[in-house]
Amino acid sequence: MTHARQPLALFDLDGTLADTAHRQYHLQRRPRDWDAFFAAAPEDPPLAEGLALLRATAKECEIQYLTGRPERCRADTEEWLARQGLPAGRIWMRRDDDRRPARRTKLQLLTAIARDREIRMLVDDDLLVCLEAQRAGFRVMRADWAAPAPELRDAQERQGRT
Repeated sequence: MTHARQPLALFDLDGTLADTAHRQYHLQRRPRDWDAFFAAAPEDPPLAEGLALLRATAKECEIQYLTGRPERCRADTEEWLARQGLPAGRIWMRRDDDRRPARRTKLQLLTAIARDREIRMLVDDDLLVCLEAQRAGFRVMRADWAAPAPELRDAQERQGRT
């Protein structure tokens, strides 16, 4: 089966595949140190549950990544995915100047992707992203295997940073 005919499965990164706990402290400071937060992303440990689900899903779906990370993080993100042995699928990222909440950014991207491809599911840890995607008719699996991170939720929702 070719990728063009396979449905897509879209996986979030932070809190779904990558454990961001070691870099959360950059968001607890005032002002938040976004450069340091994103600079530490290449050292994120993988989340075993997310990687296992992705690998199982890859048997039936083309894997792509839908992240709130800014475009300037693309090279580090590609290298991290390769080090984990994950498929080199397309990575959908927010523009560097996009500060909308993750739920809005990701829903806009999902809607655009769905115009041309069947989306089998979205896997994301952000409850608000999941609820918005479900309301729009997408099948969603909430990644609840990472420790809750209030700083990251604030960054995703109020600050449009990840």
